[in-house]
Amino acid sequence: MTSPKRQRTTSHARPIASVLAALLVSAASFAASAAPDYGKCEVTGQRGSVKLETVVPGALSVRPVLPSPGWWNGDSIDTIKDGFEYCMAANMAYRAGLDKVMVVNRSFAQILTGQAQGFDIALSQITITDERKKVVNFTEPYFSSDQGILVKAGVKVDKESIRKLRLGVKQGTTILGYLADNVKPVEQPKVFAEAAAMYAALAAGQVDAVLYDTPNLLARAKQSNGLFEVVGRYDTGERWGGLVNKDSQNMATFNKLIDEMKRDGTFARLANQYLTPSLGADPTKVPVFNP
Repeated sequence: MTSPKRQRTTSHARPIASVLAALLVSAASFAASAAPDYGKCEVTGQRGSVKLETVVPGALSVRPVLPSPGWWNGDSIDTIKDGFEYCMAANMAYRAGLDKVMVVNRSFAQILTGQAQGFDIALSQITITDERKKVVNFTEPYFSSDQGILVKAGVKVDKESIRKLRLGVKQGTTILGYLADNVKPVEQPKVFAEAAAMYAALAAGQVDAVLYDTPNLLARAKQSNGLFEVVGRYDTGERWGGLVNKDSQNMATFNKLIDEMKRDGTFARLANQYLTPSLGADPTKVPVFNP
């Protein structure tokens, strides 16, 4: 005959086991969700070797620019998992002991005011200028660029005829001032809020040529299935840097990380992995137009 005490112990054994099993599943799920996530990027260096003060604990919040194949591979902020600048951010996060990269949407005009919040750094192929430095800070440069000229395939353009074309530029970019000071086009260039609208206008024949960073235009031409081609560039000597707000405490750390990635070959590896296949051509081989 089983004693009442033994019966009570037996009757609770199964519920207790169920509770324990549920706790183990919950712990496993938490561990899985907390696992570091750097997309498809290979991260190197020493994890936790530097410290960053970030707006979201445990994550590096980064502002991209889209569309930007090779730099940010994906059609929306939710689909980006690799690319030169995304993986640059992933390596920064890893070396700072952070578990993930958060891609956040902020307009280009907004971040240039220095008032935008909710991001730690913008890695958006932004040219460093003295005028911009008045309201925002820039890291040390991580890439050199200039301004390319994209047209429909077969359109003949040279340094003289470009002055008579209907030109398109992206809002807030440095090329507008360069055109006014050096090229002096007959017609005022049309300004577009976003690169996608600029490319659409070129495809629709609303402008004859668009001017933007040469690497970006090469990538766009490669993706166009022969619709577009890059016919020239202006050697403006521009350099890209990470943009941070004036009150950021992370400038010295970002500069340290960029210097490390230059010296340890990270940037060279990322360029070979993401830029060369995406661009389809060497930006330095595009003919230079001297205005």
